[in-house]
Amino acid sequence: MITFTLNDKPVDVDAEPDMPLLWVVRDILDMTGTKYGCGMALCGACTVHLDGQSVRSCTLPMSAVANKSVTTIEGLSDTGSHPVQKAWSEHNVPQCGYCQSGQIMSAVALLQNNPNPSDEDIDNHMQGNICRCGTYPRIKAAIKAAAKNVGDIL
Repeated sequence: MITFTLNDKPVDVDAEPDMPLLWVVRDILDMTGTKYGCGMALCGACTVHLDGQSVRSCTLPMSAVANKSVTTIEGLSDTGSHPVQKAWSEHNVPQCGYCQSGQIMSAVALLQNNPNPSDEDIDNHMQGNICRCGTYPRIKAAIKAAAKNVGDIL
């Protein structure tokens, strides 16, 4: 049994220590907002927060999660009212939408650590979050817009 906090709630799961967090979240806990992309931590679709830092859940073993706090896209807001989610909608960021939960989770972590990021800061932090549809300009615009409401994030 592995104990951790998921979206501010304590969770006990019966999973092998080497099982990736992604599969626990999706298959055992039935929270499908976090997506499987590449399985090698290269695309960012599976990004979640571990103790406030963005991590790739597809390669993160459950042994690394024990007694820690995990936040998934479902943990940001029940209603989509988180400032980054609102900025995403206002800037029409999603096209196919598949990468968006990972993109949003990375953007939230960026703004929590850097409430006024430069273009270079955004580019550096978001690197590795791949968008097949190429909505990178809208992603950057949404991050800048959300940064104006960073007080609501922290």
